[in-house]
Amino acid sequence: MAAIKEACGLFGISSAHKEPIGFACHYGLYALQHRGQEGCGIALNTEGELSVHKDLGLVNEVFPRALSVDEEHTRMAIAHTRYGTSGERSRENVQPLLFRHHMGSMAIAHNGNLTNDAALRCRFEKEGCLFHTTSDTEVIAYLICKHRLATGDIHKAIELAMDELEGAYSLLIMTSSLLIAVRDPNGFRPLCLGKLDDGYVFASESCALDAVGAVFVRDLQPGELCIVDKADQSLTSSLVHCNAIKSSLCVFELIYFARPDSVIDTISVHQARIRSGSFLALEHPCQADVVIGVPDSGIDAAIGYSRQSGIPYGIGFIKNKYIGRTFIQPKAGDRESGVRIKLNPIASTVRGKRVVLIDDSIVRGTTSKRIVRLLREAGAKEVHLRSSAPPFLHPCYYGTDIDSRKDLFACKYDHQQMMDILDVDSLGFLLPEQVVKLSDHQGIGFCSACFTGVYPTAVPKGASNA
Repeated sequence: MAAIKEACGLFGISSAHKEPIGFACHYGLYALQHRGQEGCGIALNTEGELSVHKDLGLVNEVFPRALSVDEEHTRMAIAHTRYGTSGERSRENVQPLLFRHHMGSMAIAHNGNLTNDAALRCRFEKEGCLFHTTSDTEVIAYLICKHRLATGDIHKAIELAMDELEGAYSLLIMTSSLLIAVRDPNGFRPLCLGKLDDGYVFASESCALDAVGAVFVRDLQPGELCIVDKADQSLTSSLVHCNAIKSSLCVFELIYFARPDSVIDTISVHQARIRSGSFLALEHPCQADVVIGVPDSGIDAAIGYSRQSGIPYGIGFIKNKYIGRTFIQPKAGDRESGVRIKLNPIASTVRGKRVVLIDDSIVRGTTSKRIVRLLREAGAKEVHLRSSAPPFLHPCYYGTDIDSRKDLFACKYDHQQMMDILDVDSLGFLLPEQVVKLSDHQGIGFCSACFTGVYPTAVPKGASNA
């Protein structure tokens, strides 16, 4: 089993005097709740003193009301919502993590997964380091602190740490005077910049900027380091690690993770999903009466399929909004139970009809099987399942919950066996070569290694593609 991995939500704010920091963090976390439901936290900078408030649970459980903040003296904060895909579910692994050091305190929040975490951790432990979490975020923090001790400069320390870090990492780092945003040179995970009247906001997705009334400025470039100084709200940027390699945005951000109203690396998530549905209709046409999508991330693709094919679109499921996302539940039993109470079919839409069912992906098959069963029980005459992602054939080392081939549906069965197990009349996947066409913008590179086995970086030492 690989070390703990995350594909989480980051939110950071620095405001001179107008923005209510507590409410902003609250709204930002709510906007990013879809990126992780295991735990969440907020780190505050109050006149240079750092503090962290965090726990296991959803945002409304951990923070039933906006965090009480001394608004006059607290003008900077970072927040994090966590998606843990392996390892123990513990409060210690909830972020932001806070480190107190004689060079200065530092809070850090991380979205991604290091591929050299084990090697770095082993090296540091031999040097006498004691780790208190199983998160690779702590390894990143230790590396930064080590270089900070040697250089006395947090900016230089982060740049030196980036020379040694491998894999996926979007970071928010807060010191007594600075808010720092970092994106790895591959750009695996998103991170964007927004402007307030009197400050700046960083977030994993642009929808969080909208939630606090910030104006979207741009996405951070892969390898970019941005620094906001609390004293005068000045923004500086370092591009030392930019342009060394082609960007490799995780394509699953567009297919599943991100909210459809977000824009990531200039790409509208909504439009990308519409395009995937259009490609599916061209690649896998069928005779049917209605097209429906699995809420929420399958709906846009279903609309695209309907428009391209001419088959009417219908609302096939009502989703219980109070149930978490089943893919990002760590255990298969939890995912299966979640489906039972999460979705309910609208019988009048599907009864006696040939149904095209669009889902965002088929990873382990258990969720798809249950959804098809719900349609059969509601009276669907035929069910033609289409996935707006290609078959998952390889593990992911960059923060998606796909740690080995042994659990992947498409690795265990051939096409006919998958149809039989899922009880569908036909089955179609997006072609891997169409993934790179989800954006109509030139120059955006994608990581699609979980479909192709072609990894943008070296895989973790000792890992097998099995």
